[in-house]
Amino acid sequence: MPDEGIAISVIGILLGFDFGTKRIGVAVGNSISGTARPLTTLHGEHNGHRFAAIAELIREWEPSALVVGLPCHDDGTPHELTRLCRRFAQRLEGRFDLPTLLVDERYTSTSASSQLAEMGIRGIKQKPLLDQVAAQQILQAYFDEPAIEHIA
Repeated sequence: MPDEGIAISVIGILLGFDFGTKRIGVAVGNSISGTARPLTTLHGEHNGHRFAAIAELIREWEPSALVVGLPCHDDGTPHELTRLCRRFAQRLEGRFDLPTLLVDERYTSTSASSQLAEMGIRGIKQKPLLDQVAAQQILQAYFDEPAIEHIA
């Protein structure tokens, strides 16, 4: 595994993921345009359903790589969700044989909530969109500055 901070550039379409134990936000983007957009939110805790839905998205979008947001405490230290997220990223790479990159996702949910509020979407109305907008921000962070960690 390369050291954190090593830039790995991927050309083409990428899928971004905001991993959670109940929901996974998904975004799609293109490295040529350097832009990402929210795509969908996967619901449920059963891995079989989650990975089947991800497999369908991969068939549809044919990404060159996958980008997963890596959560940690404000000071950068890992917590329980950090471990689960790394495990999710390893499973993605193993199942789909695609480069899977980890990007620091601190503050993306807060930022996504603010972005939705600016669009006039507040409170409970944010819930269906929040994870996919956070995934968009994770993927956009990769496009803006591809200093990431490759999991393999």
